[in-house]
Amino acid sequence: MMSSLEFGLDTFGDATLAPDGTPLSHAQVIRNVIAEGVLADEVGLNFIGIGEHHREDFAVSAPEIVMAAIAAKTTNIHVGSAVTVLSSDDPIRVYQRFSEVNALSNGRAEIILGRGSFTESFPLFGFELGDYEVLFEEKLDLLVEILKEQPVTWSGSIRPALWEQRIYPPIEEGRLKAWIGVGGSPESVVRAARYDLPLMLAIIGGDPLRFRPYVDLFHRALKEMGKEILPVGQHSPGFVAATDTEARELAWPHYRDMHARIGAQRGWPPLTRAQFDAEASTEGALMVGSPETVAAKIARSMAGLGVTRFDLKYSMGTLGHENLMECIRLYGTEVVPRVREIVATTARAA
Repeated sequence: MMSSLEFGLDTFGDATLAPDGTPLSHAQVIRNVIAEGVLADEVGLNFIGIGEHHREDFAVSAPEIVMAAIAAKTTNIHVGSAVTVLSSDDPIRVYQRFSEVNALSNGRAEIILGRGSFTESFPLFGFELGDYEVLFEEKLDLLVEILKEQPVTWSGSIRPALWEQRIYPPIEEGRLKAWIGVGGSPESVVRAARYDLPLMLAIIGGDPLRFRPYVDLFHRALKEMGKEILPVGQHSPGFVAATDTEARELAWPHYRDMHARIGAQRGWPPLTRAQFDAEASTEGALMVGSPETVAAKIARSMAGLGVTRFDLKYSMGTLGHENLMECIRLYGTEVVPRVREIVATTARAA
């Protein structure tokens, strides 16, 4: 199992602060995200995912552009979305953009498809929130047909039908890798199995091991449908610093303020420090701490869930670029090797 493990990063391109505490421009944040992706490649990570948002507190609204810039400056790391909000996009254009990133990166592009946790894209692009379900279902159905790399014949209620339509540019070799990102809906898990797509679990709170029934459901659904077992990955927020105390003290105010900003729009109560510390503890979903602490938490989660890919959502609200770069360095050079070591030791003892 050890050799098949993959480790990545995710960022939403959070609008961050300069060292003097002043807000950076969105343009500078985007340039910083590219530098973070380059460092991720240098420290040997497998993947970096770029989020898509359409609001003031996140800088990236067109992740494929940032992915392309990272791909052009790197050699090995795969680049993808985290996530592509398919409901408010066009499946043909999604495929075309990712196909071009795949071409310029020599086959390193991945799509993580999802509904997204924000709704700003719906009114922005002229979609009705009431059509949320049918938009995602039909657009996913169409995109899966396109991913087969064959002439597309498709009909639905959201757009005119296609008949033996070729979509360009095609993937040079094989197929474009696509995942479905889910937040804990059994229906979404079964949908991923039905479409024969790997599953990415977004685990942002509570004990990650509570998601084990979804992994089991995914494997059971694939088996019942006569399909091969597919990878399952985990996306969770975190931050790595030299010590547990430093990591928590650096992350806390930025994580708290981000929670308050989003929570004010969604009716969440304020986050307490005790709640934050509980999530950062051994059984919480926040992978915050020293390299040893974070490695132990990730190893526990990966083993308990049976996942083979872990993506650390390392951006923490307004926490600065310099801190994020150090987090990436520690994650790639200390956390990941330690996770592999723990997994190997556990496997030998079993």
